[in-house]
Amino acid sequence: SFCFQGLCIVLMTDILPAGTLLTEDVEVLVFLPRNNSYPFSHTRVEPAILYAQRRLGADGGRYSGFRFHVHFEDSDCVNDALFAMVDRSCVRKPDLVLGPVCEYEAAAVVRLASRWDIPVVSAGALAAAFGDKQGEYSHLTRIAPSYVKMAETFAAMFKHFKWSSALLVYEDDKGERNCYFTVEGVYHLISDFSIKIYAFQQEVRLDTDDLLQDIVDTEVVIMCMGADRIREIMLAAHRRRLTNGNYMFFNVELFNASFYGNGSWKRGDKYDNDARQAYASLNTLTLLRTVKPEFENFSMEMEKAGYHDCKDCGSVNMFVEGFHDAMLLYAIALHEAMKNGYSKRNGTEVISRMWNRTFEGIAGQVSIDANGDRNGDFSLMAMTNVEAGTYEVVANYFGANGTFQLLPAFNTDHFTLRGRHRPHAEIAEKSCGLGVSALTGVIVGAVLGTAMLVAFFFFRKNYKITIVRRTHSEECDNGKHRQLREDSIRSNFSAA
Repeated sequence: SFCFQGLCIVLMTDILPAGTLLTEDVEVLVFLPRNNSYPFSHTRVEPAILYAQRRLGADGGRYSGFRFHVHFEDSDCVNDALFAMVDRSCVRKPDLVLGPVCEYEAAAVVRLASRWDIPVVSAGALAAAFGDKQGEYSHLTRIAPSYVKMAETFAAMFKHFKWSSALLVYEDDKGERNCYFTVEGVYHLISDFSIKIYAFQQEVRLDTDDLLQDIVDTEVVIMCMGADRIREIMLAAHRRRLTNGNYMFFNVELFNASFYGNGSWKRGDKYDNDARQAYASLNTLTLLRTVKPEFENFSMEMEKAGYHDCKDCGSVNMFVEGFHDAMLLYAIALHEAMKNGYSKRNGTEVISRMWNRTFEGIAGQVSIDANGDRNGDFSLMAMTNVEAGTYEVVANYFGANGTFQLLPAFNTDHFTLRGRHRPHAEIAEKSCGLGVSALTGVIVGAVLGTAMLVAFFFFRKNYKITIVRRTHSEECDNGKHRQLREDSIRSNFSAA
C-alpha cells in the first residue's frame, strides 16, 4: 500500500550510513534591486550568496551533494518581484525564495509562496505585521532581526531605568518607510507607557521649534532619520539647554550600513563644537557586530569582488550577512528534512526545521525563534570622551535570553534622568495667616479667572475664523501626531 511504501522510505533513510551523502538539485530565486542606492542591492548582496553557494558545495562537506541553481531577478520594491515569480513559476516553481527586502513587495511574494508551499527566507520584511505566521505569512523566515526585536532593547531599558514617557520622532520617506516601520516596532512594545509621535516628511523643512515643544513634555526621545537631521535636532536641543541630562536622546541606526555615532557630529563647520557637546547626550542603538576569523575572511572576499560603478558596495552590512546565512540555514533544514524522509517539495517540513534553532552564521551565532524570526543582538553606543567626541559600545543586549551585558565603559549616571522628579522643598514662611503656596494659589486663581473671561468673549467673537483656520491646518498637517496604527502595514499591504 501507499502508506506501507511511505513507511519503508522513512525506515531506509533512518538506517542510512552516517557518511551517506544526500543529493538534490535546488532552484533558488533571489529578489534584489539593481539600483545601487539600496543597501541590499544586487551588486552588494550577490557575492555573499555565491560565496555561500561555493562553501556549501565544497568537496567532502555535508551539503556538497546539494546543487544550488541560483537565479537573480530585479526587485523594484513595488511589484517587479511578484510578476517575476509568477512568470518564472509558469515553467518551474522555485524550491526556495530569497527576499524581497522591502515590506510592500515582500508581502505580495510571501502570500503567494505560502499558498504554493515554498519557503521564503529574507533579510528584510522587518515590519511588525510579518510576525503573524498563522495565515498569509506562514512560509516566511526572517534571517535578520525585525523592528520589534530591536524594540525589545528599549523595552528592557524602560523597565530597568524606570522611564515612563517617550517621544518617537521619525522621518517618513513614503517609499520604503524604514523609519516608520522602525518606530512602529518601538510603539508596539512600549505602548503601555506615555507615548507621543512626531513625524515629518523627508522633503519638508523640519520645524525644530515645534519639535522641541514636544520634547519638553517627555523623558526619552527616540529618533530614526538621516544623520544630517539628527545633527539639526541635537543642535537645536543644545541651544535650548535640553541636553543637560534631564532628557534621554536615542538614535536608531539601521542595518549597520553607516554609523551615526561614529563622528557624525563633525562637519567641518562653525557648529562642530556645539554639535560635539550636544552629541554627548545622544546614544545610538545599532546591531551587535561580532568579529571572528571566518567573518574577516568573508569581508575581504566581499571587498575583492570588485565594483567599478559602486565605491561602497564592498562593505558588509546586515543584508550581506543575512542572505549568506539564509543559504546556510536552508541547507541545514533541507538536509535534516531529507534524512527524515521528506523531499524539498514539502516546504512546510523544511520550514519547520529552520525555526526554533541556533546555528553558526558567517558573523556569529544565529538564533531563530519558534515563530521563524531571528532573535536580535544589539549594541548601545555612547560618547565616552566628550573632549575627543568619540563613541564606544557601552552595553550589549542579547535577544535570545533578554539580557544586558554592561561593558566597562557603561556609566549608570549617564542613563539616569537628572532633576525631573525631585520634589520642591516646602516654604515655611507665612503671610497674613496663609502659607506662601496658598497665597500664590489665590493670586494665580484670580489672574486665571480674569484671563478666562477675556478669552471667552474673544473666543465668541472669533470662533468661526478659528475653526476655519484649524481645519485648513489639519488638511495641510504632515501627520505629526497620527497614531501609527492608523497607517498600519496591515492595511497598506493590500494597496501596495
